[in-house]
Amino acid sequence: MKELSLNILDVAKNSTAAGASLVKISLDLSESGMLTLSIVDNGCGMSEETLLGVTDPFYTTRKTRKVGMGLPLLKMAAEMTGGGLTITSSDKAGESGTSLVATFDTNSIDCMPLGDIVSTICILIAGSPEVDFVFTDTRPKGRVALATSELREVLGEGISLAELEVQQWIKEYLEEQYREIENL
Repeated sequence: MKELSLNILDVAKNSTAAGASLVKISLDLSESGMLTLSIVDNGCGMSEETLLGVTDPFYTTRKTRKVGMGLPLLKMAAEMTGGGLTITSSDKAGESGTSLVATFDTNSIDCMPLGDIVSTICILIAGSPEVDFVFTDTRPKGRVALATSELREVLGEGISLAELEVQQWIKEYLEEQYREIENL
């Protein structure tokens, strides 16, 4: 994958496929240029065996293909910049879920661009409108944030987050926040 936003899309879609009702996605860029990506969900989690093999490209739980490249590519991308990838998970009842943390040195020539994170977040919400997403992007100049639970409170029942007008508003709302922190 050539953009970090596509990796985020892949991992977060895995979270929703694992039955998560809450997916938290955060980006945190430090003054020194270290970017920390965190994706935490309350899905079914992974067994210890699965967790051990999840960054091996020839290990997958999918029945449709024999390789799983998403996490191995994300791990490689992070490590190429001098960062790393950590995944913790539990499949035990009452404490299930998965947490992924990847770090990237954005000053490295090997650091991939973030890409279109606004569209990525919109796609995730439109594709799983029943899931609560919490998105934050914290940078030295400011913070971008969106919580779908807050949108549901304002919209009330009967209006899906996947509706075109809602999606357009979400896109414009995120873009406006990014413009504000870029102009500081």
